[in-house]
Amino acid sequence: MILTKSSKDLYAEYTDRMQKIADVKYSAAVLQWDQETYLPAKGAEFRGRQLATLSEIAHQWLIEPSLGQLLQDLNGRGDLQEDERRNVELSLEDYEKQKKFSAAFIRRLSEATSHSFHSWLQARSANSFALFQDDLQQLVQLKKEEAELAGYENHPYNALLDQYEKGATVTLLDKVFAEVRIPLKDLLDKIANRPTIDDSFLRGDFPRQPQWDFGMELIKQLGFDFKAGRQDLSEHPFTTSFNSFDVRITTRVDEHDFNHMTWSCIHETGHGLYEQGLPPVYYGLPLGEYASLSIHESQSRLWENNVGRSLNWWKSVYPRLQAIFPSQLKAISLQQFYQGINKVAPSLIRTEADEVSYHFHVMIRYQLEKKLLDGSLAVVDIPAWWNESYKTWLGVTVPDDKKGCLQDVHWSHGSFGYFPTYSLGSFYAAQMFSAAEDQLPGLHESIGEGQTAPLLAWLRQNIHRHGRRLTSEELCLQATGKTLEIKYFLDYLFDKYKNIYKF
Repeated sequence: MILTKSSKDLYAEYTDRMQKIADVKYSAAVLQWDQETYLPAKGAEFRGRQLATLSEIAHQWLIEPSLGQLLQDLNGRGDLQEDERRNVELSLEDYEKQKKFSAAFIRRLSEATSHSFHSWLQARSANSFALFQDDLQQLVQLKKEEAELAGYENHPYNALLDQYEKGATVTLLDKVFAEVRIPLKDLLDKIANRPTIDDSFLRGDFPRQPQWDFGMELIKQLGFDFKAGRQDLSEHPFTTSFNSFDVRITTRVDEHDFNHMTWSCIHETGHGLYEQGLPPVYYGLPLGEYASLSIHESQSRLWENNVGRSLNWWKSVYPRLQAIFPSQLKAISLQQFYQGINKVAPSLIRTEADEVSYHFHVMIRYQLEKKLLDGSLAVVDIPAWWNESYKTWLGVTVPDDKKGCLQDVHWSHGSFGYFPTYSLGSFYAAQMFSAAEDQLPGLHESIGEGQTAPLLAWLRQNIHRHGRRLTSEELCLQATGKTLEIKYFLDYLFDKYKNIYKF
């Protein structure tokens, strides 16, 4: 007699295998977090090896033919519960994608990114793109190879986009950016013709420890659970998660510019709240993972901008800030502060950009990455192309590599295809926040009193708990009643800055 395993037993086996793969991947993530926060400089070489080994092991387990067969068997069963069926469907989809890459290729890519990260740090310190150029060239070649292995239609960049935003293509993104480019440029031009807002009070003497303490207060106030996470310092702010009970965020402090830390704290808190809101019962399974990078970015941009740069929220928060920095801010009114933190002025640094000019930063990187992947731009020519683009689109002159093409960490991570999700995230954020306002009577008043728990609860219910169950567009439709409409973002932006700049 041949005994066939029950669906329950097969699903238990699937869960066990996926969670062991997650154990290895998240162990690597811990090492990568340490690499960007506390790793001694001399430990870089061996850390790269350790990360490569763990990445290789996790990938080997993920592409095991026996796992593929298990997923096929489960996918053919008709007696799985809805959540079980969805987990299996998504895992099978991941398996089919990942089996295109050998474990040896994954190791090469991991080693290259680890080495590249440290050369990026050295290049930033020396303010010299030349020190990063060779490693970046190697990464670009590996990304081209990855695109070929993954397969794509029309443009190699599509293969990389799909990793961060399922179904995204250059055709789609070209259309989206074309839709916002002219309205944003018109808004920039209108603002340029208005009197300049004074934000000089945000630059001066803001000691490190009081800034840090204030940032920690904000993070806790917004609902981040410090029993399930922590914040540290890094060269470039980021968020990583090893499970919903262990989420790490980082920030950076500039004692001479208040803008740096506060909004990076709020931004990364948005990411962290999303990670803490994912269902722990699905650890290692798709329903325990975030929906997409654009949805992840929607959470950080919603908290950073729709809440963190609103006049309403600062009504309750600003008195505390004035008490911490009395000599710097006592004479600055709430209205002056609000206008200052929302000043529109094309600048060099993406993470410090205002909400209007920010998307030109993203568009420049998007165009650059497309050119690198299709071979129409060489790595050696990045600084010159970058500087010309910033002059053309933002009217600013790039003085050096550190404030130019070396400012972002993403390429050193091999994260090509990531940048467009920053803009998509802002567009989703505006639509989600509008829906929350419609569905939560009194939300405006509660935020004005510094109470953001109702908003967080709405996000938990409508976004976080679903994990990867839905695509970005499906999630947006379910939460807001409509698929993505750019008008929500443009309406929010024009209403806000019309009131600030009085035009």
